[in-house]
Amino acid sequence: MAHTDEYDEAMLAAMDLIWGEGFMAPGGEGHVDKLVAGLSLAGRRVLDIGCGQGAPACYLAARHGARVTGTDLEGHLVERARGRAQRLQLDDRVRFLQVAPGPLDFDDASFDVVLSTGAFTQIEDKLAMFRECRRVLRPGGFLRAYDWMKTDGAYSEAMCEWLALEGLTYAMVTAGEQAAMLAEAGFSDPLVTDASPWYRRQVRREYEDLAGPLRPRLVALLGETQAAHFVDNWRAACRVCESGELRQVYTTAHCGAR
Repeated sequence: MAHTDEYDEAMLAAMDLIWGEGFMAPGGEGHVDKLVAGLSLAGRRVLDIGCGQGAPACYLAARHGARVTGTDLEGHLVERARGRAQRLQLDDRVRFLQVAPGPLDFDDASFDVVLSTGAFTQIEDKLAMFRECRRVLRPGGFLRAYDWMKTDGAYSEAMCEWLALEGLTYAMVTAGEQAAMLAEAGFSDPLVTDASPWYRRQVRREYEDLAGPLRPRLVALLGETQAAHFVDNWRAACRVCESGELRQVYTTAHCGAR
């Protein structure tokens, strides 16, 4: 199935402004550290699924000594990521590939760790992807992910409003559903940890910054109409985060012996 690019220049500019240059999820470098907490990555082979603009992968190489392969569906994001690696002189430790939706084009047991920030949120057939992640992991390897998830039941009116403002393809599940799929895919001890209280506070600060001191910079970058759209987007995100309907979840799972 062909992929249609969804991350336009306006959205990337807004993300850079609020989350830090090259990051496409909240938390910046601290988020990356949390994602890999407890793992020794020096010299390890890491697959970053949904690498985006490449800031997390480059940070993993520079700070943690990992050897990272980043993949993404959108070619313009991959080009940005490659440019970042070149500027940071990390070409020997990081590579970025544009891929198509579907099975991973890597051999069995190719990686020590598989990471993803937000990509699983957007994948419809998560079970198939988790099976692929397990296939490319060596025995003893780890899957680590951060995703936006939902609560049980149908979306509320507020959630539908936020999804419309986002304009992205989401296929959210509950934390329990994700853990069950990881177990079905063959992972040992899948654990999902709800980080929603942290982001509930963070998203309110982000919205207040975008609506207040950052608004002139947002207008300068995007123009008044687009700036107003992103302020409204973050307002709607506050609503569904503070109601508890939109959840932020870290996942860890272990790949035992085959």
